Amino acid sequence: MKKKSREIGIEISKPKEICTDKKCPFHGALKVRGRTLKGTVVSKDTHKSATVEFIRKKFIPKFERHEARRTRLRVHNPSCINAEIGDIVMIIECRPLSKTKKFVVIEKQGEDIAFKQKQETIQDAKAEEPKLEKKEQGE
Repeated sequence: MKKKSREIGIEISKPKEICTDKKCPFHGALKVRGRTLKGTVVSKDTHKSATVEFIRKKFIPKFERHEARRTRLRVHNPSCINAEIGDIVMIIECRPLSKTKKFVVIEKQGEDIAFKQKQETIQDAKAEEPKLEKKEQGE
């Protein structure tokens, strides 16, 4: 028996897959409310959890400049959406699901190309580190 996805009160595309997750806003009993945010998935756990990061600007009056600050939120990642590392996602506030999770992923909006490039650059730098250490020891 297929479980029909329900409306959550926001005009977004419903997931094509069906899940049996009780904490899914589309196929479970989770009600959503409050803030809606957009960010990039920076890590993913096996227990339907993910970490979403987004950048915000803060004004520093002393220097009359803006600085970039980042916020990281732990979110619930339902199996019907299944956001991967580097995806841009829309998250919405819900009741507390655990000690740290108070948001749920509701839509995958694509891939963050800049995030992928940044990760590749970091990996390349780590690969070159041992070569530099060997050169220093040889001198």
